[in-house]
Amino acid sequence: MENNQPKQEFLFEKVNYTILLIGIAVIALGFLLMSGGGSDDPNVFNPEIFNFRRIRLAPTVVLIGFGITIYSIIKNPKK
Repeated sequence: MENNQPKQEFLFEKVNYTILLIGIAVIALGFLLMSGGGSDDPNVFNPEIFNFRRIRLAPTVVLIGFGITIYSIIKNPKK
């Protein structure tokens, strides 16, 4: 008895999923860079929340991660 069901294929190739995972890791790194800098006492202001890492570097890393994930979706491995 033969199995006439078609073989199930993934929507993307392995390369696409690898690039997608790298992009997700870069986004997670950006959010980790954004964290911290708060104050334990709500009556005390901590200017550390406005340093370069949280204002410029972390959002840039997150945007780069989104760019990588978009590239992984658009990339056609058959070309």
